[in-house]
Amino acid sequence: MSAAGRTEQVDWVEVPVGTLTRGTPAEAIEAVARRYADTGVPADWYRKEAPAAEVHVPAFRIARTQVTVEQWARFAAATGRPAPQGAPDHPAIGVTWEEATAYCRWLGARLELPVRLPTEDEWERAARGDDGREFPWGEEYRTGLANLVDLGVGTTTPVGSFPEGASPFGVLDMAGNADEWTSTLYAPYPGAPARVPETEDWAFDPHITRGGAFRHDRDLARCARRHGAYEEDLAAIGVGFRVAVSGASEA
Repeated sequence: MSAAGRTEQVDWVEVPVGTLTRGTPAEAIEAVARRYADTGVPADWYRKEAPAAEVHVPAFRIARTQVTVEQWARFAAATGRPAPQGAPDHPAIGVTWEEATAYCRWLGARLELPVRLPTEDEWERAARGDDGREFPWGEEYRTGLANLVDLGVGTTTPVGSFPEGASPFGVLDMAGNADEWTSTLYAPYPGAPARVPETEDWAFDPHITRGGAFRHDRDLARCARRHGAYEEDLAAIGVGFRVAVSGASEA
């Protein structure tokens, strides 16, 4: 690896090959909507998670934390982009999907690895593990395990600030802080309820985001929740990302 690559080392988390219980059973959607009724989210938004399915996910690696302002600043300087705003150890937000994929290509060249965004299925497996849990840390929501609106911070926090909210694989901030791009274009799951839209015409970008950001409520912290970039101001809605690579490490 080059000296430049050593500067850009990533704290990879190994996620072994396995079966993801993806999504939410169609018959459970109304109960989910009732559980989070105070958030004002209608049942139809949750129907995009249905039906639940067993999905084979090959081994991959995913970054333990979201890409930070400091990491993004090095990319910006190297590629002639504007310097990012924010504290160095906070997640870089306001990043478009195209910019995130450009960062992956740049980082991959430096690390000599095929770095990319995680797929939606990879993201969900890294977040919920093998037991189909509701949140990265377990079945019940607990304030203080993620930077969401109920915490009252109103902006990003340093990545990795909530170790007790880690996923079963030890991935941090899979709920809150920054909503995360995946490489997956929105489409209904196979066998989805008839009311699930074929496209999300309201979205600024058709790629799925996951996890929710500092401004979002706890419903978006659910591991199964499918989301998107619904405003053009990606900084205001807290959109960031983390990186992934296929396969296990060679070490």
